[in-house]
Amino acid sequence: MQKVFAMSRAVSFDPSTLKFNEAGLIPAIAQQHDTGEVLMMAWMNAEAVRKTLDTGRVTYWSRSRQAFWIKGESSGHVQKLVDLRVDCDRDCLLVLVDQTGPACHTNRRSCFYTAVRDGDEVELMSPLA
Repeated sequence: MQKVFAMSRAVSFDPSTLKFNEAGLIPAIAQQHDTGEVLMMAWMNAEAVRKTLDTGRVTYWSRSRQAFWIKGESSGHVQKLVDLRVDCDRDCLLVLVDQTGPACHTNRRSCFYTAVRDGDEVELMSPLA
């Protein structure tokens, strides 16, 4: 069981204090809040972080479309924000979510469905029906 430590005092959060890369992005790892299952990794910019916190719907920045991407907006596979955590270097986010349906665009529960074992790639899960 994970221990949660409370800070002695609350500190107001400002997304601009995060360490973004040269493109203004920060990696965000989505994890199912109740099982610990790692679902996916995507990118956020400061505005995507703000939108996520304001709406409770996880919002990423799509590098290919150069646009905001609200997870589940078109697929229905929504990520509801449960908790947002900042790593010790402030250069990566852990987004604890309540995931509806598959998280991966391949229709799998997780984007991490391929393992490398003894030099071979092994598919760990098939797409959901």
